[in-house]
Amino acid sequence: MIEQGDLVLCTVERIDNTIVFVKLLVDGKEFDGSIVTSEIAPGRIRNLRDYVVPKKKIVCKVLRISDRGNFELSLRRVTPKERKEVMDREGQERAYISILKKILGDKTPQIIGEIQKEESLVDFFQSAKENPKKLEKVVRKESSEKILAILNVQKQKKMVVKKEMSLKTDSADGVEKIKKILLGFNDAEIRYIAGGKYSIKTESEDIKKADNKLREVVLIIEKRAKENKVDFSIGEK
Repeated sequence: MIEQGDLVLCTVERIDNTIVFVKLLVDGKEFDGSIVTSEIAPGRIRNLRDYVVPKKKIVCKVLRISDRGNFELSLRRVTPKERKEVMDREGQERAYISILKKILGDKTPQIIGEIQKEESLVDFFQSAKENPKKLEKVVRKESSEKILAILNVQKQKKMVVKKEMSLKTDSADGVEKIKKILLGFNDAEIRYIAGGKYSIKTESEDIKKADNKLREVVLIIEKRAKENKVDFSIGEK
């Protein structure tokens, strides 16, 4: 169930003076939502259509849910990273639905409904790849094998997480210290930019896994920098 602070994908329905009305789909059910001008973008807004237009999909953060089930939302509080994560998951979900339609035809809506009673399509299929029996519980074995065959040959889009960091020192052997700090990371791509700045990138089929890998690498780099008395800072790319 959606709660305050969650991210949701919405479709803009209409703009009425200072309020933007949207529709959002949660576990197969459609809900109404609204965004006031102050939650569209920071600062003065001259024209709402510079930020939202009817039929456009946008990622919002849930501020409140009324007793009647209407969602009060914010567009400006969503970070670029959060927006990318939601849009990537939505793209994955569309791909899974396309596969189901190809194999199951008219039975697809029913099967999707059964899956979404327990979890999202993305989480279900990521788990089913490792545990085929899970898919066989909702579709026949023959259909399950066909679906998994497509998933196995389909090149999964890599989710990328990237940040910039700074490593600086006035030490005479500073270059060697920094080389030592950045040594041995096979799960991350680290590149020199300029003036003590570096980019660090990780990737995975799962955006959460890519983010976790990057966090682990950053923690190690921060610890090594502290031990070598090198100034360290990190910022989101």
